[in-house]
Amino acid sequence: MATGGGYVLREMVIRNRNDETPFTTKDGSTITSLLDLANAPVKNQSLAEAFLPAGRSTQRHYHKDSEELYYITEGRGMMEIAGETREVGPGDAILIPPGAWHVIKATEDLVFLCCCAPPYRHEDTFFE
Repeated sequence: MATGGGYVLREMVIRNRNDETPFTTKDGSTITSLLDLANAPVKNQSLAEAFLPAGRSTQRHYHKDSEELYYITEGRGMMEIAGETREVGPGDAILIPPGAWHVIKATEDLVFLCCCAPPYRHEDTFFE
């Protein structure tokens, strides 16, 4: 049993992406939850892999509570946060603060990791 900071882990938790069923989020990306409120005893963050086919984009949105981190593993795209747009590609890590309007468009098939703290919840996603 591991402890630390008031957190007790009674068993090691390892999830494999191939064991998870992808779903489409409210913003339009296809997500495979790796560790989140639905499949692990997470408390403070969630981790998912997102896929966006070339030519598609997420719907412009923000999260009131969650800070998001994107990490691009494959493909290229255009990331817009709070009115600023930049090209992104493999190896890029992107900070999306809570309350920041954002959208990502895939110029090539795009795969990225998405970390949310607190953990992702559909109810924390707001649209224009």
